[in-house]
Amino acid sequence: MILYRAALAAALVLVGAAPTMAQTGQAMAQTCYVCHGPGVKGAGQIVGLVGLPKDHLVRQMADFKADKRPGTIMNRIAKGYTDEQLALIAEYLAALKK
Repeated sequence: MILYRAALAAALVLVGAAPTMAQTGQAMAQTCYVCHGPGVKGAGQIVGLVGLPKDHLVRQMADFKADKRPGTIMNRIAKGYTDEQLALIAEYLAALKK
């Protein structure tokens, strides 16, 4: 019983900490690398994101989220983030150097 309680307490601490760890722009931007390539510098026909202005990135992601911009998967991905999270991702990507 004591071991169960200790495991439960540890799990609750980790669950409570998980949102904080995942809220960094860098952590959330990891999804971008899958399609936009290493260093988000572009992959084939998919545009590079590295170094683009934050405001531009926020606007583009907001348009995907609102279905104002056509996309194959970006619309669905953008809808998974809050506006604040999209801003954190954009801030991180804008700070990357080409």
